[in-house]
Amino acid sequence: MNKISLLEKKLKIAGKKAEIIGLQQESGQPDFWRDSALASRKMKLLAGLQQEIDDFQKLKNFFQKGQKKEYENLLKKLEMKTFLSGKYDRADAILSLHAGQGGTEAMDWAEMLKRMYLRFIEKQGWQSKLTEETRAEEAGIKSCTLFVYGPYAYGYLKHEAGTHRLVRLSPFNADHLRQTSFALVGVLPVIEKAEIELKNEEIEFEAFRSSGPGGQFVQKVATAVRLKHKPTGIVVESQEERSQIQNRKIAMQTLLSKIWEREQKRRAKEVAKIKGEHKAASWGNQIRSYVLHPYQLVKDLRTDYETKDTESVLDGSLEAFIEAEIYKLS
Repeated sequence: MNKISLLEKKLKIAGKKAEIIGLQQESGQPDFWRDSALASRKMKLLAGLQQEIDDFQKLKNFFQKGQKKEYENLLKKLEMKTFLSGKYDRADAILSLHAGQGGTEAMDWAEMLKRMYLRFIEKQGWQSKLTEETRAEEAGIKSCTLFVYGPYAYGYLKHEAGTHRLVRLSPFNADHLRQTSFALVGVLPVIEKAEIELKNEEIEFEAFRSSGPGGQFVQKVATAVRLKHKPTGIVVESQEERSQIQNRKIAMQTLLSKIWEREQKRRAKEVAKIKGEHKAASWGNQIRSYVLHPYQLVKDLRTDYETKDTESVLDGSLEAFIEAEIYKLS
């Protein structure tokens, strides 16, 4: 069996073509848009499936026409998707960044990571939306949350979760001493409400005014939203949208994903207990090191992939790291 035939089987192309036909027939029904949110999700799924079929046809065309470079590049892209078969790998993602200990240094590092991921998202042709951000007093950010919209966004980003370490000469002290900073990256799939049962009485709602630059731009109405899930104590906020309705919708999506994450951690802990495994409770396992001084090197500590081109990495060139993660960790 040649590579194309094997890939066709692994990608389940025949099944996806049948799924496309079913969705197309469903979208033609008079009541399809009665539930607009559900209809939008199905149309998005349809577009994603059609893109995969189109890419597979392109691959066959490149092979037939002898376009070796184009064929090999697209083959690698499609082969990666065979590793992304998890329930939520196709889903949109919620990316969160939190500065670690280290004051201004760590907050500046968190903002550098935010820029790095925004550039990566842009290069993928995905969309992003900043839903929450707490800026630091001097420089950088204390935390932020980004919704990432794109095919396989969660599948591609999920292994980026963990502690990221920066070593550099400090730009914030006169002696320019070498400084080590940490930031935590969190990645969750966007979970649909139908998948998690929530009762209205379990949710505590609070509206407040969004923080802003001041003056004429200060919000005069309470559009920002804070939700608390009383059974778990999980609290989420959304304040970047102008509409309270939109902020509430985003906050609810974030809450659902965090409840899902809590359940995954609980199950993992139970499995580890049965197996007799133990990991010290810590801020998060360090997954990648970015060294800018005394030498230049970015190294992933799980896959051992590394590069000396630190500037490109911090400008969003993460493809090689993510490819190594998918092949080794998925």
